[in-house]
Amino acid sequence: MWDVTVIEDPEAAAVSLDPVRARLLAELAAGPASAAMLAGKVGLPRQKVNYHLKALEQHGLVELAEERRKGNVTERLMRATAASYVISPLALAAVQPDPDRFRDQLSARWLLALGARLVRDVGSLITGAAKARRRLATYALDGEVTFASAADRAAFVRELTAGVSALIRKYDAPDAEGGRAHRVVVAVHPTITRPAGTAAEGAADVEAGTGAEAGRLADPPADRPARPSTDLSTEPPTEPPTEPPAEPPAGKPAPESHQ
Repeated sequence: MWDVTVIEDPEAAAVSLDPVRARLLAELAAGPASAAMLAGKVGLPRQKVNYHLKALEQHGLVELAEERRKGNVTERLMRATAASYVISPLALAAVQPDPDRFRDQLSARWLLALGARLVRDVGSLITGAAKARRRLATYALDGEVTFASAADRAAFVRELTAGVSALIRKYDAPDAEGGRAHRVVVAVHPTITRPAGTAAEGAADVEAGTGAEAGRLADPPADRPARPSTDLSTEPPTEPPTEPPAEPPAGKPAPESHQ
């Protein structure tokens, strides 16, 4: 069983999003089980569970783990093909995000489009590597930093961009024989402070910033085009000037700003 795998087929995505089938996937990710074993856990008749399992199996979301003979009956124990699943934007190919439509390094929505392309591309690479039985050369870095101020965050972004751009200029060899292009994605965003999946998590983190900070998080109005960004390999972006935060009420600490 894989720790995580990608769903690219629209029909498979629809099957996985069915609440009952999603519950069955979660149960089978914990360990193999038969329809009879699952029926008691999800509160459905065994025949109905079998119906859902066949749909999941048809789309490669579950697979046969083993068969057991019980008298004249063969019991099939199924297991999930992965512990968790990610739905690729390819499942909504006609409306999938395209980060090339606009570029704004300070837009949260552009960051979201980049993230969607990352899921799509890496998912396709994983699928291809699995079929070819080859390892996929990737690298990821994940960390967290607490900025004392918006000015510190802006300085961090400038230094980060300058450093990554310098590395790109140093190692980029587009004319090298046998060379292969690799995509580099660098992102900075506020940490979610509420439990994942809660409706108020994003709003709460935006509201924690000052008015000036929240303004920069929002997308530009329809009548004002987004500020164009520079390419990562040229020069670091410069954040718009920030207004000083309002003085907090007496006895209350100043709210932490986020972007």
